[in-house]
Amino acid sequence: MGTGRTLRKKPITRPKKSEGKRRRRQKAQKARLSKLGVAAAVVAKMQPLVVRTMLQRPAKVVAALQAAKAKK
Repeated sequence: MGTGRTLRKKPITRPKKSEGKRRRRQKAQKARLSKLGVAAAVVAKMQPLVVRTMLQRPAKVVAALQAAKAKK
């Protein structure tokens, strides 16, 4: 393995995360959550961590929404 300048330059060995790409990912995640049936107004106010957590178990989100709808 080399120990030259190439490996000491942090952005080359591990690229920096950009703000634009992060916002694009969050926008796509919110769109996916809206497609599952969560109201757009509710999704817009959610924190990114909550959105990601809900998307990890989409079947549970759909089931919870159906249960809430049946309860009304």
